[in-house]
Amino acid sequence: MLIVHKYGGTSVGSLERISSVASRVAKAKNSGNDIVVVVSAMSGETNKLIEFAKHFSDNPSKREMDMLLSSGERVTSALLAIALKEVGIDAIAMTGRQAGIKTNSFHTYARIESIDPKAMQKEIDSGKVVIVAGFQGINENGAVTTLGRGGSDLSAVAIAGALKADACEIYSDVDGIYTTDPRIEPKAKKMDYISYEEMLELASLGAKVLQNRSVELAKKLKVKIVAKSSFSDAEGTVIGEENKNMEAVLVSGIALDRNQARVSLRDVSDRPGIAGEIFTKLADEQINVDMIIQNASSNGLTSLGFTVAESELARTKEIIDNFDHDIGGKSFDSDICKVSIVGIGMKSHSGVAATAFSALAEENINIEMISTSEIKVSMIIAQKYAELAVRTLHSVYKLDA
Repeated sequence: MLIVHKYGGTSVGSLERISSVASRVAKAKNSGNDIVVVVSAMSGETNKLIEFAKHFSDNPSKREMDMLLSSGERVTSALLAIALKEVGIDAIAMTGRQAGIKTNSFHTYARIESIDPKAMQKEIDSGKVVIVAGFQGINENGAVTTLGRGGSDLSAVAIAGALKADACEIYSDVDGIYTTDPRIEPKAKKMDYISYEEMLELASLGAKVLQNRSVELAKKLKVKIVAKSSFSDAEGTVIGEENKNMEAVLVSGIALDRNQARVSLRDVSDRPGIAGEIFTKLADEQINVDMIIQNASSNGLTSLGFTVAESELARTKEIIDNFDHDIGGKSFDSDICKVSIVGIGMKSHSGVAATAFSALAEENINIEMISTSEIKVSMIIAQKYAELAVRTLHSVYKLDA
């Protein structure tokens, strides 16, 4: 079997932990598997490099930032190769360029366009463990690019797809995907299996175990992901294709996103194109709008509400403040959060949303905005009810059973 391992920053956060990873990789290799390892920078290293850059400039060149930030993963890959050789495992460290990873030219948030796996395959065929520095590639001009936060997950899935690996094992400090955050609800259960679609929703709604772009790519390339812990031998959670048995489960998980803010616009001129103008200005500044609600028109005026990431609220406010024409009043609220229920079973069961609404009502939790998809219901509520809402929903759908 060919298996891709990916180790996050916590898993390689010290020299002792890199030694532990080397032991795990050696065991997998000695079991008869071909192994490719993708590594992140040691925990804290990327933030340290950003601080170094900020010492010289408040707005450093994105191209030079890519050169700087990509060094953290290269350090980890070389150290792991050295550690493996010391325990008798032949290994070779590769940069993203040496591994054949080609990206577009959007520095600090590049997208992978193609991977030429020939160099990696040659080393695999010679019996070596290949260790690739994650989070990076090169553009058509040969310049180093990085893939954004969590980009090592993306590197691992893309490499697994290019090599037609049997599985891509993502190692972190948690031992799988849980029905909700165990720090909020101690009764949360680890799932044995979850579909790409459910995992993609959970990742985009606030679950932190996997980066949503990597799940999206895994679905496209049909790469089986296994989320595991580098600190235990637990089985982990498999992320794969949907199967019919999954429809028997109404809800698979509860997600909470505290990084939310609501913008409310009142007495907006109800004319064709007004919403397009507002949201185009936000899009031009790379601000993602989440939920949108527009009320029915009255006397030629309407109300428009939407949510953005709280971290983008200051920029959003600045844009809206400069868009005073056609808007009678506005308000901004960051004291909110988004709680969501996710499950393939919603496709074939009625009343799932009603159950959530009734359960929150019994706890006197007011729902301020609602957004739905085929397998998701998201609700905006006051921040102070965040954890109570998660525990209430987790209980009403019997996810602790």
